[in-house]
Amino acid sequence: MNAQIKGNITDTKGAPLSSVSVYLDNTFTGTTTNDNGDYNLTLRKSGKYVVIFQILGFTTLKKEVNITSFPFQLNVVLEEQNVQLKEIVISTKDNPANRIIRNVIANKDKNTDKYAKYTAKFYSRGLYKIKDAPEKFLGQTMGDFGGGLDSTRSGIVYLSETVSEINFQKKPKKFKEKIIASKVSGKDNGPSFNRAEDANINFYENTVEFGNDLISPISTNAFSYYKFKLEGSFYDKSGKLINKIKLIPKRKNDRVFIGSIYIVEDDWALYGADVSVTGAQVNIPVVDVLHLKQNYNYSAENDAWVLISQSIDFRVNVFGFKFDGRFSAAFSEYNFSPKFSENTFSNEVLTFEKDATKKDSVYWNKLRPMPLTKEEVKDYSIKDSLKIVRKSKKYLDSVNGKQNKVNLLSPITGYTYRNSFEKWSLSFKGLLGNSGFNTVQGLNTSLDFNYFKRLNDKGKQWNAGVKVNYGFSEKRIRPTLFFGKKWNNISRPQLEISGGVTTAQFNNREPISALDNTIRSLYLRDNYLKIYEKEFAKIAYSEEIKNGIFFSSSLEFANRKPLFNTNNYSFAKQSKNAPYTSNNPLDKTDYKNAAFKAHTIATLNIGATFIFNQKYLSYPDRKFNMGNKKYPSLTVNYRKNFAASNAALNSDLFTANLRQGISASNYGDFSYNIQGGLFLKKKDIAFMDNLQANGNQLTFVTDNQLNSFGLLDYYKFYTNDKYAEAHIEHNFRGAVLSKIPLINKLNLHLVGGAKTLFMADNKPYTEYAVGLDNIGFGKWRFLRVDYVKSNHAGIKNNGFLFRLSLF
Repeated sequence: MNAQIKGNITDTKGAPLSSVSVYLDNTFTGTTTNDNGDYNLTLRKSGKYVVIFQILGFTTLKKEVNITSFPFQLNVVLEEQNVQLKEIVISTKDNPANRIIRNVIANKDKNTDKYAKYTAKFYSRGLYKIKDAPEKFLGQTMGDFGGGLDSTRSGIVYLSETVSEINFQKKPKKFKEKIIASKVSGKDNGPSFNRAEDANINFYENTVEFGNDLISPISTNAFSYYKFKLEGSFYDKSGKLINKIKLIPKRKNDRVFIGSIYIVEDDWALYGADVSVTGAQVNIPVVDVLHLKQNYNYSAENDAWVLISQSIDFRVNVFGFKFDGRFSAAFSEYNFSPKFSENTFSNEVLTFEKDATKKDSVYWNKLRPMPLTKEEVKDYSIKDSLKIVRKSKKYLDSVNGKQNKVNLLSPITGYTYRNSFEKWSLSFKGLLGNSGFNTVQGLNTSLDFNYFKRLNDKGKQWNAGVKVNYGFSEKRIRPTLFFGKKWNNISRPQLEISGGVTTAQFNNREPISALDNTIRSLYLRDNYLKIYEKEFAKIAYSEEIKNGIFFSSSLEFANRKPLFNTNNYSFAKQSKNAPYTSNNPLDKTDYKNAAFKAHTIATLNIGATFIFNQKYLSYPDRKFNMGNKKYPSLTVNYRKNFAASNAALNSDLFTANLRQGISASNYGDFSYNIQGGLFLKKKDIAFMDNLQANGNQLTFVTDNQLNSFGLLDYYKFYTNDKYAEAHIEHNFRGAVLSKIPLINKLNLHLVGGAKTLFMADNKPYTEYAVGLDNIGFGKWRFLRVDYVKSNHAGIKNNGFLFRLSLF
């Protein structure tokens, strides 16, 4: 039998208390209660102990016990905290809460320096529950969500646990986590995603990552976002005076917290937090509310208050699906004097101990610091027994039998036939997403079939497909074939082979989508899309050859042919001055001559992307790359066109791209994208091989803001020599508009940006923009509007652009 103190904790009315920190006095040996108020506190030997029971809102309780045998039962009742507001004289210039917060801000570095490096043990449990789950969604059967639902289709849909060892260093900031045990209900060897670094919600930082970058109530500019009220004070178990401070947002829906934080008088450190945010505040509309609780404990060893427990409760309501859940975390066995070596920290910030995902229930019962609730025990029991059944051919065939039914909409929306036991599927993508209109093909549609085969659970797979496109106006069939194979999810080596006949945009950056062109053509008679035909055979290979270095290559041989308009149909009436433009991007009024002559050519591309100092997570069967926001990413590419039917079309081109997103903390986000190219020799090459800028002639924009210009005509700028372009943007979030009376009530974000383009033998093109982001109602704030001014060779233009932040 384990050496344990066991028990149940309730309030004075008998209601169980969850997330209560239970630990031995003057130590970090502890645990946390579950949703039923139960706890297990593991000890090494019998004897006399002082056990502390601590949770915000209740008086901390000390219990002296003399343990002679195990398990030792200790149930306790906690009384609500009597928070008193003493009679004080409040100055007209300040209030006591403001004084307390200013002292906390002034002492942030001093307090966090006390645990500038440490090791600790971390335990986390994740729980998702659903209520009244719909049986169907968009005509698709939703199943039983893993088998944990009751007769009302309510119950646990996800349950996971993680135990890990963590290393932390403040300056320079470094973090390393080693997961020693991981478990997901109903999954064989399934790693959970309860990471300690994700649970490190640090109010001492100016911004707190909690669904979104939120302004900390003890940020250096907290008084621009919060009002503070002293609700009262009380003394903790050691006689320290604890102040309860109410957080009052100055504006509704700002990126701030509501609730209370608890501050230790004189130490000016956090004692606890009981705060929440809404979906509107984190800009995640499907979230109703996120609720965070933190408990800190005093460490005499380094005279510091350190985090010992944390819980995050959430509630989500989207499309009839009602989820709620909790992520609970407990920190223990702190060591504030670790001896780190040069090899302690690296770019690998997460690893798994061997067989960490294969621990049995006996191991978990010994290791688990927080007991399972009856509901969680039942979920593990049901799903662990079901997982064997659900791997069987009989069960999988039964599930597939329901999934594989064809309905009337299948030809339009698509259809997939699955054989889960054999791990393959055959898909038809549907006509809805494969149909469109352009002036060359008229109405065109594609039959698109794909076969997929999974070879193992570590990323080895292959797929093959055929796509047959037909243009009704030109009466032309264009078939293409492809084959792809991937070997693993670590370096992700991928081979792709394709060939056939297709149409391609003259600008290979594809500035206009087929959907946008269809809408503009049919409703406004604006046929911006310009295409040519390509008969081709291509092979491509890519792989992450070393952490942060991504290699890519391709070799293609193509027979390129010009195309001409064959269709003049539009819902919009044709005026004498505004017929459809020709398919010649060099002269849109020339309907007889093409932009190039038919030719054959081979194209070799060799490129690499460098993510400097890239951080990554090593899971048992895959690698997750996290990038590194401190450094930009660099992409370089060499393109060689050779073996052309006309030797003058051969060329050599070098291109490079540098981009980065930088968090300016309370002052928003800054991002930039710089790219350029250089031909080794200036030659009269085919138009589609020129370097081209990404233009835009749409009012409602769906492309990447930092990859295109706002008011530049398509195909206006191109070169066979050299060019460079730069895009910069700063989203101030609430840093500017939140300070303007009345306007700050709208919770809008100010955005500013600039773009410039330099091409040989051409004068520079520039754009400046100012815009408003976060436009909408309540939680639904997806719209952005920009006012753009452009200048080229003294010719100025301006206009408004509308964009959905979803894109």
